[in-house]
Amino acid sequence: MKSGARIEAFLEMMSAERGAADNTLSSYRRDLEDASEFLGGRLAEADAAAIRSYLDDIAGRGFAATSQARKLSALRQFFRFLYAEGLRSDDPTGILDSPKKDRPLPKTMSEAETGRLLDRAATEASETADGDSLAATRMHALVEVLYATGLRVSELVSLPLTVAMRDERFFVVRGKGDKDRMVPLSSKARTAMRAWLDQRNRDPRQADSVFLFPASSQSGHLPRQVFARDLKGLAARAGIASAKISPHVLRHAFASHLLQNGADLRAVQQLLGHSDISTTQIYTHVLEERLLKLVNEHHPLAD
Repeated sequence: MKSGARIEAFLEMMSAERGAADNTLSSYRRDLEDASEFLGGRLAEADAAAIRSYLDDIAGRGFAATSQARKLSALRQFFRFLYAEGLRSDDPTGILDSPKKDRPLPKTMSEAETGRLLDRAATEASETADGDSLAATRMHALVEVLYATGLRVSELVSLPLTVAMRDERFFVVRGKGDKDRMVPLSSKARTAMRAWLDQRNRDPRQADSVFLFPASSQSGHLPRQVFARDLKGLAARAGIASAKISPHVLRHAFASHLLQNGADLRAVQQLLGHSDISTTQIYTHVLEERLLKLVNEHHPLAD
């Protein structure tokens, strides 16, 4: 069996046995085919020295450490599959070190900036003339729900209409890997959502949609790029640099502000929908600052 056929067998296993998403399979295919091309189509027979040579090559091509680590991860899984299937007697990636990855701190906003953004959205929703009130009311609902829940932007814009129909303090959202999780909804977010629902249902172009934020797009709901663009405009009107904000920044603000105010890291992991606590640990700097403040304020020997 040649390398190409073994790559196909690996991808088939990942799809059938592990339920890998299409995007994940495409990523694996690109990474494995890139390595196979470098190795002259003999990826399945490669030894550790050959794999190391490939890793040196992609580093020389300027790939970031995160991309290098992703490619090595694909290779590790591929060779583990070959070993498990008896197609190889060894795993050449077992002795290779992962590239060192710098984990930059996530961009976020202060509580005061977030308050200004939400206040501006509320003001525009209540004061905008009829012609533009639909967009302003929708934006108010979007930012209130995003900050209240920490949803991924793709989860937010594709929320089903049923979320707004229940008027409950929690709702269930389907995230990455089709995993469901429960997220809280503040009273302000519920109020903003009800106001949007009232306007939405009076618009004949949107009333029949199954989405809370419908649009005449291919997906049927508001494209995340449109929301990101409109969010920057709202930020600018609130006196916040538009370059500083994105839907992902508001998600980070949700997590950071929870931790600053005493939330547990495991609880934040669950709310964000992170499958691994290591992903949530990018926020440990917030915990460190909180613990340092706690010691300085309450320890009897603190200066």
